[in-house]
Amino acid sequence: MSTPSLEQVHAALATVNDPEIKRPITELGMVDTVDVDEAGVVHLTVLLTVAGCPLKDTINRDVTAAVSRVDGVAGVDLTLGVMTAEQRSGLHQTLRGGQAQREIPFAQPGSLTKVFAIASGKGGVGKSSVTVNLAIAMAGRGLKVGVVDADIYGHSVPAMLGVADQRPTQVDDLIMPVPTASGVSVISIGMLKPRRDQVVAWRGPMLDRALVQMLADVYWGDLDVLLLDLPPGTGDIAISLGQHLPGAEVVVVTTPQEAAAEVAERAGTMASMMHQRVVGVVENMSYLACPHCAEQGTEHRLEIFGAGGGARVAQTLSARFGYDVPVLGEVPLDTSLREGGDNGKPIVDSDPSAPSARALDAVAEKLAGRGRGLAGMQLGLTPTSKF
Repeated sequence: MSTPSLEQVHAALATVNDPEIKRPITELGMVDTVDVDEAGVVHLTVLLTVAGCPLKDTINRDVTAAVSRVDGVAGVDLTLGVMTAEQRSGLHQTLRGGQAQREIPFAQPGSLTKVFAIASGKGGVGKSSVTVNLAIAMAGRGLKVGVVDADIYGHSVPAMLGVADQRPTQVDDLIMPVPTASGVSVISIGMLKPRRDQVVAWRGPMLDRALVQMLADVYWGDLDVLLLDLPPGTGDIAISLGQHLPGAEVVVVTTPQEAAAEVAERAGTMASMMHQRVVGVVENMSYLACPHCAEQGTEHRLEIFGAGGGARVAQTLSARFGYDVPVLGEVPLDTSLREGGDNGKPIVDSDPSAPSARALDAVAEKLAGRGRGLAGMQLGLTPTSKF
């Protein structure tokens, strides 16, 4: 059997993506040296972006597997090195596309990423659970999905996705979002704190800077969908989001009871004030399916928190804005939904046949099918003369 050529080995390496950056390691300058000896053993050095890279075992495994599949390879001798400061600077420029100035990529006129802000008028309505399950349901459709946990004070998204104790890798001043087993990438202020139990006590300017950092200083790559889990209410983050991402579309989460519906309307109105479009309402904790009736083959809904709140919010916002704001879905109370959030295994992934999982998956289907549209986008037209 003939020994493999360097071209064959490089072609194999080009199929290996960095697990955080999601681009081929050959494009990122991570392949340092490659040599094939007479016995067919491939000796190569791959450079990690930083020392102590949390996913070095994944890189080791993927590189070894890819090279081993080349015809004629008798063995793989892989050494993991670390990039120099100069090499990291070159990688930084590659990822930024040669642009030195930081900017929010999703706010650029040519961005094709759908941005959905998940909002609520009050806490405790399950907004974060809705966010993470929508993200995983969309990723399950083959979309590249990112999640920004913009709930600065109540950042629970990492725990719900099973990555609460992980920290993002930083290349100079560029931050890599944390990948999850579902393929969703996430960043949260909780991941940037020195300690998990540290309290965030910030006011307006600091909150705005934190949001910009998670949008502009994080390398998201080419996302199809970005979901932002907003803090409840109509405070600083909602205002900052409207200023920095005016093209974002808003999903309002409420529960059926009157008190929740009334404040949910305010959250939708705030989005409209910031010139963002409200694309729909999700009614969470909509009802409880009676377990005794289910055993007898009949359906009986127990309306624990009342009924009609989601429809009321949708009708009020539709009349107020002058366009249709539909009820995207009614998510029933489900013990598995709560357990999935606590265990870091969201229900659309762990128990897709559950009623709440099916309801959330249907909402994801509606949102994923929306076109990007021109709302909020600048067309780049400049008048040159007057008639």
